[in-house]
Formats: sequence, C-alpha cells, structure tokens
Amino acid sequence: MSRSLTKMLLLAAVISCAGVTTLNAQTGTPALTTVSSGASAPKLEQRYPRYKIQNQDTLLLSFPLSPELNQTVTVQPDGFVNLQTAGSLHIQGMTVPEVAEAVKKAYTGILNNPIVNVDLEDYQKPSFTVSGQVGKPGQYDLRTETTVAEAIAVAGGLSPTAKTQVLLFHRTSDDMFEVKKLNLKDVLTGKTPNEDPVVAAGDMIFVPEKFITNFRKYVPYTFNIGGYTTIP
Repeated sequence: MSRSLTKMLLLAAVISCAGVTTLNAQTGTPALTTVSSGASAPKLEQRYPRYKIQNQDTLLLSFPLSPELNQTVTVQPDGFVNLQTAGSLHIQGMTVPEVAEAVKKAYTGILNNPIVNVDLEDYQKPSFTVSGQVGKPGQYDLRTETTVAEAIAVAGGLSPTAKTQVLLFHRTSDDMFEVKKLNLKDVLTGKTPNEDPVVAAGDMIFVPEKFITNFRKYVPYTFNIGGYTTIP
C-alpha cells in the first residue's frame, strides 16, 4: 500500500463530524474549512476530466509529413520521454492534446510547422480501492461508471462488523484530496438515493468498524445480576 493510502486510512479513523473536508495529501492537515453535510462542496474538478499521462504509459507519435520520425515512446519513472533528434521531454501529468502541443514545440526548430498525432497505446488502467470492513478489500479496475454503493458491492459488500457511514477519499489535485462521509444505509433504503457519488480513478473507499465491535475487543463480557457471560 502506498504512503498516500496509508495516510488516508489513518485519517479515516479520526474524521467524524465533517461532511466534506479538503486535506493536504502530503501533510494530512485540512487545507480548507470543513463543509457541513448540508452545504455544497466547492467544485474543484471537471465532470469528465481527460486522462493524464502517467509513468510507464506508452504513446505513439506520428508525423504525417515526416514519417521517418514516427516513434513509440514510454514514459520513464521521472516523467520524461526521449524523442528522436529532439531530446527529452517531460509529459507526465499532461493530457494527450497537451502532449501533442508539447511535441510540436519540441520539433519546431527541426521541422517547419510540424504536424503531430499522438495516440495512447498503453496506459495505467483506472482503478479504485475499497478497504476496511468489506468482504474482499482490495484494488479493483474501474471499467464503467461506478457509484460508491456499487463499488462496495464489487468488494464483497459490507461485513457484519461494518458501519453504514463510509468515507470516500477523492484526489482533487496532485497534493490535495477531499474526504466525504456517506450514509450508505440512507442510500440503499431510498432515503437519499441521489447522494451516492460516482467513483473516480484513484479514489479510495474506507468502511469503518462499528463502535460496539471495537468495544467488545476490550470488554468481551456482559454483566447480569448473577455474574457475567461472554459476548459471542
């Protein structure tokens, strides 16, 4: 598990009052004032954001007027690719159209008005993580539009020790992520069916343990007049 996910799990244990909180991913401290569950959270991302290039992605660069420069490049761990006759170019974090513009600029001194087509051949498959009190915690491919309730179902559903208030960790930028608390019981019973957010690539859902389950770990007995018995 990455440091970022580990930090999210630690934060999940102490988030109890906020409906939505924006946190710094590096320090784990709040970056914005807590927003109550009844208030709308600030819109910090697009509804349909373009895929951003990551390391190990493979791209095909095509030059229709200079086919001898056609090439396939792989993004290195430092975010750079090596271009034929044009040196290195940092493209990690860019969208495909942005890469096309960057490559065009890189070849401006070599070609006259270069035309470049960029195709994403291989990329990091989008995924989400479900952890905590579910049947099969782990990382899952994000193949179609999936809500939090559906993601938990994919992960085997809630375990008997699970709380129905779950936490959704959503990254809003490279160093910020948003934590939203969701009442899954209200969603599934139809009380608030529209409050089941869609999971985005890289999101993590954390399902906490019931308080009574934690309590029983340390006080595994129930008392009566005649003595005590073990709680099953």
